[in-house]
Amino acid sequence: MKSGSKFVVIVLLFVALALVNFLASRLPFRGDATAENIYTLSPGTRSIVSKIEEDVVLDFYFSKSVQGLPITYKNYAARVEEMLRQYVRASGGKLKLNVIDPRPDTPEEEKATAAGLQPQQLPSGEAVHFGLVATQADQQKTITSFNPQRESFLEYDLSQLVASVQTVTRKKLGLITSLPLQAPAMDMMMMMQQRQRPTGQMVADEWGRTFELVPIEASATELPGDLDVLAVIHPQGLSNKLQFAIDQFLLGGKPVFLAVDPASQHFKRQGGQAAMFGGAQPNVSSDLPTLLKAYGITYNPQNVAGDLASATQVQTNAGIVRYPVWLTLAQESLNRQAMPVAQLKSTLFVESGSLAIEAGGRTVTPLIETSASGGDVPAFSLQFAQPEEVSRQLVPSGRKTLAAIVSGTFTSAFPNGAPADEPAPGSDAAKAPTPATPPSASALKASSGTSTLLVVADTDWLFDDYSVRRFNFLGVQAAEPLNDNLAFASNSLEFLGGSQDLISIRGKGSSMRPFTVVRRMEVDAQRRYQEQLTALEARITDVQQKLTELQGKRNEGNRLVATPEMQKAIEDFQAQQAVMRGERREIRKALREDIERLENGLLVGNLLAPVLLVGAVGFVVHRRRRR
Repeated sequence: MKSGSKFVVIVLLFVALALVNFLASRLPFRGDATAENIYTLSPGTRSIVSKIEEDVVLDFYFSKSVQGLPITYKNYAARVEEMLRQYVRASGGKLKLNVIDPRPDTPEEEKATAAGLQPQQLPSGEAVHFGLVATQADQQKTITSFNPQRESFLEYDLSQLVASVQTVTRKKLGLITSLPLQAPAMDMMMMMQQRQRPTGQMVADEWGRTFELVPIEASATELPGDLDVLAVIHPQGLSNKLQFAIDQFLLGGKPVFLAVDPASQHFKRQGGQAAMFGGAQPNVSSDLPTLLKAYGITYNPQNVAGDLASATQVQTNAGIVRYPVWLTLAQESLNRQAMPVAQLKSTLFVESGSLAIEAGGRTVTPLIETSASGGDVPAFSLQFAQPEEVSRQLVPSGRKTLAAIVSGTFTSAFPNGAPADEPAPGSDAAKAPTPATPPSASALKASSGTSTLLVVADTDWLFDDYSVRRFNFLGVQAAEPLNDNLAFASNSLEFLGGSQDLISIRGKGSSMRPFTVVRRMEVDAQRRYQEQLTALEARITDVQQKLTELQGKRNEGNRLVATPEMQKAIEDFQAQQAVMRGERREIRKALREDIERLENGLLVGNLLAPVLLVGAVGFVVHRRRRR
């Protein structure tokens, strides 16, 4: 073949490649080979776009002409644009997409700023617009800035935007809590003025995107009459009348979300600060015994659930260890058939309680459970115990339910109707015996229809500390999910509120893929060597104590008084101590041997596999050419 002909062939190959890519981008269907189908629209998204009645215009702003854009930034912008085009195709023409490059000092830049998009500052000092504006008639909603760290929530953010721009009024969510989930109004104003992060938790922001939040004080005696959903989180000091109102709200067929906790980390921290100044210790637990007992739910606020198989790795003075009461609950602990957790990958519960629920003719759907090696430990024992001690105290007793949905007919916790007014503490009325309350004809004795209660035995998972990592991204406050805690919180309330379209979208495309093989190996190794390690630690402690006693025998001049026998005993104890510490190192090393062997095998396999594959293909090609 002549050189000119070869050149023509090469040019034609490049043209053909370009045409294939062009035609592929115009095809009305797509293939998605990812394990979690992160490039495929969820059923919830398709349901949302199918309900669009009036055209929605999407203005996607991205400053692609700015010099010095990071390649990851450009790739993510292409990812967002491609996702938006999938929405347009699925909407049947109801969504209109405009891709806009807001160059500096242009009408497009002014329009982006007027819509509320936040410019992000590059290290070079240039401002970049990267956001989305959705408009339907006179309604306008925005995503002020896209963040590559939030890619796992991309589809949810887009679908939530499309759904919200079509919603004129939001449902009302009543919120009763002793925890600082919402930032105070004055605090929000000060933070905005000082460009600082508000002190509220992201979970309240997530709920506020779907619901109108209505805070309710624990001292209230009734609920607002126009609530659609009620959330009761870490209840403390609720009046009897407010508990009665909650009871009637549930029996009236409206859903209730209840989260209690035997050991709130928020109040534990407050207790530590109070101890420094001699203040009183706060109550760290929460409970609603009157309501829970009536609903057939057993919950002990004095016990904390633990599980060696789900133990989280934490940093201590002794290094990184597994803490069995900090539970990293992966897919095997989540009910794949239950809507609020069906799409989740992992949640983190910190010193959670456990629930035992009697069906009583109702439907009980466990949402989150420990493994079969779950058990309980007393909450008070965690105050000074080290993780290794907690592991020894934990006696497996079977699966523990940490969260569940109970639906059906409930019996009232107040069979005699509304309780009487509560007298002020210390008054004569408070000291007098409480008269029997006559039955109220207007109070519900049982559910008027189907009632739904979602109960969780932990509250710490709602805090940012255990769900997201906040950071500053190019001058904009952003957050990266550490797990699916936020998704679980949003799913639960939206499930109870009747909106299920967004539930199938949450937690999609998470990069967190726990190595379950290594986790099982760690648990087995810990069980295998824990008894030896415990006995050895006891011997080391005994020798250290005897050594301290011998070395502490000093005269008035603070000089060591040691006979030859004592000196010999000290040397023997020191030698024993050195030997036993060596044994301890060997045992701890044995805990990691199998895992390190697996890691080394994977490393070698990853290095050799491409070489062997290329060599095999080359050998086959070579044989065919020889033939």
